[in-house]
Amino acid sequence: MRILFIGDIFGKPGREIVRRAVPALVDLESLDFVIANVENSASGFGVTGDIADTILGYGVDAMTTGNHVWDKKEVLDYIPRQPKLLRPANFPAGVPGRGSYVGRTRSGEPIGVINVMGRIFMQPLDDPFAIVLKEIEAMRAKARVIFVDFHAEATSEKVAMGWHLDGRVTAVFGTHTHVQTADDRILPKGTAYLTDAGMTGPHDSIIGVTTEIALGRFLTSMPARFEAASGAGRLNGVIVDADQATGRATAIHRLNLSATEVETLAASVPAGR
Repeated sequence: MRILFIGDIFGKPGREIVRRAVPALVDLESLDFVIANVENSASGFGVTGDIADTILGYGVDAMTTGNHVWDKKEVLDYIPRQPKLLRPANFPAGVPGRGSYVGRTRSGEPIGVINVMGRIFMQPLDDPFAIVLKEIEAMRAKARVIFVDFHAEATSEKVAMGWHLDGRVTAVFGTHTHVQTADDRILPKGTAYLTDAGMTGPHDSIIGVTTEIALGRFLTSMPARFEAASGAGRLNGVIVDADQATGRATAIHRLNLSATEVETLAASVPAGR
């Protein structure tokens, strides 16, 4: 089983490169399932139902989020109706939506996705280390292959979650910081790990935001309205090979593809495939 996880899709450039990249990668890499973090997909802040539906139409099978999940208020009506769009499972009880999803690969095999959020330098939520174990236990009878998106700021907290879940899930990937790390590995008990999957969007920016605006805030300490940067996107993500019988990861491969590389990939797929 081969699964692609796509780092935070940021704004229109991120959505556009996903549109071009995902069908080609599914074909060329023989992917069985695609997961993407979409919490920045609507102009860099939040996600709407229309955008979520569009991303699903590009070939993404499950979508995770994080602290920006509620930035677009219309998502409050959409998320309870769309099980493929997750919000962190450690939000308090009664919050709309859900934090886990069991989908099916292109060959019909079950795969679980869990979304939790960290607490260091983030808004205070319920304990992600305890909540994720409850989500895994509830999912275990339905799926052996399980992916966890840990949306967190602190590197130490992400690394701790990786070791916490080693041998319990197939993969743990960090999101949120928009800078891809180079520590991809398979932990001793068979869990694929990467501290941050990175950002899929305009990399000629300050983590997705227009450079001049973000830099101005650092230089002056004055408030300014952030705007999503434009320009060509770059796809950050990671592909994992998994043993569906055991749920263990057998290989991990980071992706850091420029718009030119994506176009080359897309052009190599024969029309109609």
